[in-house]
Amino acid sequence: MTLMSTHAHNSDQMPQFNRIFRYYHLKLKRLKGDPENLARGVAIGTFIGITPTIPLHTILIIFICIFMKGSKVAGLLSSWLVSNPLTFFLQYYLSWKIGNWLTSRDLSWEKISQVLEIISSDAGFNATLNVLGRLGADALIVLVLGGCVLAIPISLISYFLSFGFFTKIRERNHKNNSDTNDSCPTQ
Repeated sequence: MTLMSTHAHNSDQMPQFNRIFRYYHLKLKRLKGDPENLARGVAIGTFIGITPTIPLHTILIIFICIFMKGSKVAGLLSSWLVSNPLTFFLQYYLSWKIGNWLTSRDLSWEKISQVLEIISSDAGFNATLNVLGRLGADALIVLVLGGCVLAIPISLISYFLSFGFFTKIRERNHKNNSDTNDSCPTQ
């Protein structure tokens, strides 16, 4: 195997973060709607995506977006962006640490590891709910409280950043539309 073919082979195996980022950037950029509603959906999706409620993300996002008049599609996209196999280990770990600190409980990492094993194995909705149910109320309180505290500042930041993003896109689209209309002769 030559040096050139080895390099090509290794580059094929590397994670394609730029490609994933561009994909989600384009998906978000193409969303239609009021920038405030879109940003609200992003904030809701980010908040739920960061909380350790993985088997219920979609249901929670849709319900809260309907209730708070946020974009459901923006919420789902942002949730997938912040909650994925690269991030959920860190999210559960930080939720566990923060929740233990806030509640003065001593939830063991072994219990949390069981949940992470099920989630990373793609065992499915029922299996994940079953493992979460076996954790007990104390463990769920620790995780959810820690996750909410972790999610609040990040979702607020995501709201303001996405509001600016969607406002800029809307202004650019209005400018492009007015430029196109100005160049058309009127009769």
